[in-house]
Amino acid sequence: MTLAERLRDRLSEPFAPSRHWRSSDDVNSPRDHATVPAAVLIAITDRPDPGVLLTLRNANLRRHAGQVAFPGGRIDAEDGGPIAAALREAEEEIGLSREQVEVVGEIEPYRTGTGYDIVPVIGVVPPDLALTPHAAEVDAIFETPLAHLLDLANYVERDAEWQGARRRYREILWSDYRIWGATAAIMANFALRVGPLP
Repeated sequence: MTLAERLRDRLSEPFAPSRHWRSSDDVNSPRDHATVPAAVLIAITDRPDPGVLLTLRNANLRRHAGQVAFPGGRIDAEDGGPIAAALREAEEEIGLSREQVEVVGEIEPYRTGTGYDIVPVIGVVPPDLALTPHAAEVDAIFETPLAHLLDLANYVERDAEWQGARRRYREILWSDYRIWGATAAIMANFALRVGPLP
């Protein structure tokens, strides 16, 4: 089976969303406030040892500066849905052509403490693409081994004071990168969804 076929097979299996990690705001706050629809692309490289493409956000951004993230952002009205939005954002942020992405599915949305409902879109891409970061948004593009990100033993749960309340978040380290917050939680949810790949 190809990598895309294995992922589609796993994503088609029954799953209990209650197993997902959620933001502390999602757990502790009422759900009656408006949220912003968004989408990210979990781009997995099709190689013997697959990796996941991640970005290091520009250090001068107003929000989430210098953090590790998936390519992604708000779903615009003209996008028509999360898949189109994730592909558009990946094209804009890292120069990943949508024609290079084989979309294999989505996983359950993740609601952030800042009010975004993020749909993670899963796609398989060729390895070693010549990608170009959008300088105003992205300082670097890097690839983290998929096996490392799928191993739930590599994640730790932490808490910190934010806006007058204790917030829980997840964190996973790889090389010199600290992957935390929504990015780590979404990746951990993907790991819960698909498990280790043979």
